[in-house]
Amino acid sequence: MNGYGDGSYGLSEPRGLRERAREYALLPLRIFLGVTFVYAGLDKLTDSGFLSATGPGSIGEMMRGVRDSSAIPALVDLALKSPEGFGYAIAIGELLVGLGTLVGLWARLAALGGALISLSLWLTVSWQATPYYYGNDLPYLMAWLPLVLAGAAVFSADAFLASRRRRRSM
Repeated sequence: MNGYGDGSYGLSEPRGLRERAREYALLPLRIFLGVTFVYAGLDKLTDSGFLSATGPGSIGEMMRGVRDSSAIPALVDLALKSPEGFGYAIAIGELLVGLGTLVGLWARLAALGGALISLSLWLTVSWQATPYYYGNDLPYLMAWLPLVLAGAAVFSADAFLASRRRRRSM
C-alpha cells in the first residue's frame, strides 16, 4: 500500500527502500510549497504598503508596471479595478493554499489553487522575464502539478479521513 490506503498515515510496516522513497517522494515538495505560500500570504497581509492602490511596493503600482508586458493585459486590467481587493484575494488565497498543502486537507484542490495562482502570476507579473527561466512563477506552477495529480498520500488529513471512512464501512 502507499500509506494513503493502509490507515497508517505514513507509519506503515517495513518495506523496501525504493517503495518507501516513492511513497514519501512528494513530501519535501509539499512542505516547501506549503511553507512558501503561507509565508507569502502572511507577508502580503502584514504589509500595508503592498495592500494599497498606489505607492512604492503597492499591488497597484506593481500591476500598472507589468500591464503592458503581461501575456494577458485584460487580467491585469481586472486586478486594477480593485488593486486592494486583488491584493487581499492573492494573499488570502496563498495562505489557504499553503495551509491546505501543509496539513494535507483537500490536498489536490489546494494544489490546484496554488497552480492557478502561479499561472496567473506567471502570465501577468513574471511574463516579461527574459530568458523565461528567470521568472520565478513558472517553476512554482510546474512544482504544483505533481501535487495536483497525486495529492497528499502521507502525513495528511486526507489520508486520515480516508482511513476513517474505510474503517466505518467495514
